[in-house]
Amino acid sequence: MEVVIKGAGEVASGIAHFLFSKNLEILMTEIPRPTTQRRTVAFAEAVFSGETEVEGIKAEKATNIRDIHEILKNNKIPVLIDPEGEILDNFSPEVLIDGTMAKKNLGTDIDDAKLVIGVGPGFKAGKDVDIVIETAEEAEPGRIISKGGSYPNTGIPCDIMGYTTERVLRAPADGVFKSDREISDPVEEGDIVGKVDGKELRAGITGTVRGLVKDGLEVVEGQKLGDIDPRGLREFGISDRSIEIARGVWKAINDFGPANMNRGGS
Repeated sequence: MEVVIKGAGEVASGIAHFLFSKNLEILMTEIPRPTTQRRTVAFAEAVFSGETEVEGIKAEKATNIRDIHEILKNNKIPVLIDPEGEILDNFSPEVLIDGTMAKKNLGTDIDDAKLVIGVGPGFKAGKDVDIVIETAEEAEPGRIISKGGSYPNTGIPCDIMGYTTERVLRAPADGVFKSDREISDPVEEGDIVGKVDGKELRAGITGTVRGLVKDGLEVVEGQKLGDIDPRGLREFGISDRSIEIARGVWKAINDFGPANMNRGGS
């Protein structure tokens, strides 16, 4: 079964990793300069490095249809720069998953594939997608929604040891983000994590860098650039939340996949 996943960030990559391990053929699409923060568990990193690996599964940057088929043949996940989803004109997947986590629908249509799944808020099952998968910690991540939408975006990061907004790193200005910090680096509250247009970005709490966008990325003031983990962890794998979401997607494919589809039926 061929599956296209829009987005190759943390959650989308957790889904891709799970489905690939179930022997599905996966193609991921991304924007030219991905803003993914948890880059060690995101196949989007292939856009920058050409190839990346997440927990034993490799992904490689693709530039055309020929690349896609060659990468699939080599048992890897192709990641194509295709922000408008133009690949759907030449590549007809049985399943399309919008995993961009944009909190709104940026153009996904229920007719884009035999089964269309929207991940997180911004989608309506039965209208612009067939199925919505819940992503909110407050509302059972991975839950399958066949009518209506998911839990609304609250804008409040998940709680880790009592910290929510304090642990998030946001751009202090518009400009180019510069940093020599790496994911898993220890930081103290007040440490400089990076700069944007000369303005310092400081850690709000003590812990380790859990996520951080790519150095050299153009950002806007207030944009989320990463986060600090107060637990002091030094290794970050695919999160439990991402795994639960991926399991929900897998179940939706099995329960509502092309063989079981009956759009508009009784």
